[in-house]
Amino acid sequence: MLHATANLYRRAYAGLTKEIWLLSAVMLINRSGTMVLAFLTLYCKQQGYSMEQGGYVVGIYGLGSILGAFLGGKLSDRFGFYNIQFLALFLGGTLFIALGQMTTYISICVFTFFLSAVNETFRPANASAIAYYSTTKNRTQSFSLVRLAVNLGWGIGIAIGGILASIDYQWLFWVDGCTNMAASFILLIVLKRVPLSAQRKPGSSNEEPGVHTPKLAASPWKDTSFLYFLLFILFFASGFFQLFTTVPVYFKDNLGLSEFDIGWVLAVNGLLIALFEMLLVFKMEGRKPYLYFISLGTLLMAVSFLMLNLPFLSGFIVALFSVLVITVAEMVSMPFMNSYYISRSNELTRGAYAGMYTMAWSAAQVIGSTGGSLVASNIGFNNLWWLTSLLSVTAAGGFYWLYQHQKL
Repeated sequence: MLHATANLYRRAYAGLTKEIWLLSAVMLINRSGTMVLAFLTLYCKQQGYSMEQGGYVVGIYGLGSILGAFLGGKLSDRFGFYNIQFLALFLGGTLFIALGQMTTYISICVFTFFLSAVNETFRPANASAIAYYSTTKNRTQSFSLVRLAVNLGWGIGIAIGGILASIDYQWLFWVDGCTNMAASFILLIVLKRVPLSAQRKPGSSNEEPGVHTPKLAASPWKDTSFLYFLLFILFFASGFFQLFTTVPVYFKDNLGLSEFDIGWVLAVNGLLIALFEMLLVFKMEGRKPYLYFISLGTLLMAVSFLMLNLPFLSGFIVALFSVLVITVAEMVSMPFMNSYYISRSNELTRGAYAGMYTMAWSAAQVIGSTGGSLVASNIGFNNLWWLTSLLSVTAAGGFYWLYQHQKL
């Protein structure tokens, strides 16, 4: 039994390029310091601002992210993903530290916007890098390995962040900033610079297993299926971002968890993804089209939010089980989201597709953060979880409709 399990893990991680492993190591170092965003709403409350004001700050982070995603996609196609990744990591690190020095609400909002605009240029460039360093056959695996590193780092960072927040919130900004800058220099050391001409060199086809190969559009704006996909991503992500805004506040104020407990419960999300996502992707890859798994995972996310309304369990148990279910939902859906949009791009449009995909997530961060905070403040958390579940079910139906439509 032990030998069979070990062999399954070995096969799940086989066939990935050296560059993907190195890029994942960089992401692990970077994300091990990720802690500011998860505690940003609580930080604002600790500074004397309301939950609504805290939600607005996270929403402003999302507004900056929209700009950063747009710029990241354009700049990645124009100057190459390698340079943009380095600059985003280094400059983002300095801005994390600077944000921690802000004391007024206006200055916190302004620096949050600029931090997110710079920090989020990294995502489209990173997606382009993963696509470049992988092949069509192992692309979902490659995205999953990087996600593994991100989530393992998230698990470490959020657990440490819970401890640091219980001591002094200022530590969050210093650790987040320093790990960002460290990751930028490690990127320069371990990965060779990729010239723009090499990035644009045509590679293997982008065929998606299980469905027809789409006719690639000259621009993501002309790709109708992709635009529908982004709309459903907006619904999905608006619900998912509650995990970083209203959910921690609900855990503390309504379920009675401390910052330390919140850190460890949320850390379960990253640690389980690190342990099991690669295995799930290995077993699921090619069995069904990407959109099938995305719709299934989105439906599970609806269940996770419904669980927050369970009245007959202790607060810690409710929090833990809800996070466990949303973790499974994330593992089933998110790796295939990346592969789906990459499969619709080519070497010249990859950054633009990645930028628009990231923009959809950033827009959802604005809508989810501000909308969730307003709903919770005005009509209560229980109604928020019902509405979030309904939004998730709508997104699941949308993804499934697109899956059926593309089979024709």
